[in-house]
Amino acid sequence: MTNVTLSPKLFEVLDFGTPSAERDIGRGLEECFVESAAYQRVRSGAKTIVMGNRGAGKSAIFKMLAKRERAAGSQVIELSPEDYSYELLSSTMAAENAGSWAKHGAYGAAWKYLIYILIMKALARKGMRLTKGGGRDIHHYIRDHHANSQLGTLSLLISYLKRLEGIKIGPVAAGLRAQELDKLYKLEEIHNLLPALRKVLDGQRVVVLVDELDRGWDSSEDAKAFVSGLFQACVSINEQHPNLRVYVSLRQELYDDIPALYEDAQKHRDLLERIHWSEESLLELIAKRIRYSAHEKGFDVEALERAGDAGCWSSVFAGPPADPLAGSFRYMVDRTLYRPREIIQFCSEALEQARGRSRTLPVPHTAIERAEYGYSSERAKDIAAEYRFQYPGLLGVFEVFRGRPCTFSRDSLELLCLELATGEIPTSGTESWLTTCEPNELIGILWQAGLLSAQPSGDDCYFGKHQVQHLNLAAVQRFQIHPMFRAHLGIGDKIESIIA
Repeated sequence: MTNVTLSPKLFEVLDFGTPSAERDIGRGLEECFVESAAYQRVRSGAKTIVMGNRGAGKSAIFKMLAKRERAAGSQVIELSPEDYSYELLSSTMAAENAGSWAKHGAYGAAWKYLIYILIMKALARKGMRLTKGGGRDIHHYIRDHHANSQLGTLSLLISYLKRLEGIKIGPVAAGLRAQELDKLYKLEEIHNLLPALRKVLDGQRVVVLVDELDRGWDSSEDAKAFVSGLFQACVSINEQHPNLRVYVSLRQELYDDIPALYEDAQKHRDLLERIHWSEESLLELIAKRIRYSAHEKGFDVEALERAGDAGCWSSVFAGPPADPLAGSFRYMVDRTLYRPREIIQFCSEALEQARGRSRTLPVPHTAIERAEYGYSSERAKDIAAEYRFQYPGLLGVFEVFRGRPCTFSRDSLELLCLELATGEIPTSGTESWLTTCEPNELIGILWQAGLLSAQPSGDDCYFGKHQVQHLNLAAVQRFQIHPMFRAHLGIGDKIESIIA
């Protein structure tokens, strides 16, 4: 690692970018993007279902994929959160038990219909009317059925669902109902156009990106059918042609909340790409952003390039005074769940804390410590919000650990969890799930959410869920509150007396 002294002028203009890929795409996302093995698998089309926690970089992958596919001449269709609304779905569609109309299959058919129509409309806009054969057939269909349609993306999906719903629960004779449903489920209206579409796809690649399905998630019946149906449609459509790819992104906890998905996981396990980050890749991410920011502001970055990622970091952030050789990266990355959004946020807040108190780089470690409380508080609230439908009131459960020891034995942690479940320690808004939780189950929830780190038997270190793929949590005898939450909860490094 080479030490680099940076100009004081850079201190005032240094920018780590935004934690949001949507806002970063025009601010150097491509130059700062870490091309991980996960991205390469998605880019190749080997993986089409991208899963990860909030802030893990799913949207960044989709934004980069869209940009590079367009540059290669592909037709790209991006469906954004504005294109769907779970609240509207729930208020529009009849309940599952109103005729038992199997919403999972209905949404799957509706999604296939919608995506095929969007693809054909996009291709028609590229001038297919001037071609012969299949292109002409598709153009005629779009002209006759959708050219003047005022329906938006969600409205088009709902209109097809309403056709299915009307037959399923409407006053139609059983024999006729079966025939009409069969036509809708088989997409008879456009089925004869699929060979023509495949012919067009021989010379034109089309990519469909459905991102941020978690926006506005309400865990309703229709929301679950909406997502599980999309997965079903995605797998089916991707079998049509190598030049047609539909990609879907989803948060891990939402995937776990939809039985229709994980119960059928064996069928699409090979299509799933779970996004994971390491300390090395997070360091690379920040180093890229430092170099890009310096370059954009007109500074020579040759020395930063030679310094390597660790040297680049050390040129901006100083280590703790008590142990300057340890560096500050370890301190900061230990206070994340290995998500890009977190390290970007922490770095940005530390930089802002330093401005006005210092005029040179590197940022002193005291600025990092001042930034930690606000960062910790925001992260605790955001993590609890991620689980608000599965575990409402989770932030109140976090608060029960305020001021308690940093480290727990299993026995003492189980006792605390039992007191929470029985209401001996009161919490608010948790009645729907906490009262039925066994202590070990609650420990698992807190581990999954990131509040707890666990010490495997025979190991001196504690690991969070983001650090290990598999861990027998039932065999763990010691737990710690994860460092990311400690400042918010007023927790020091006290060790509980029972295991001291």
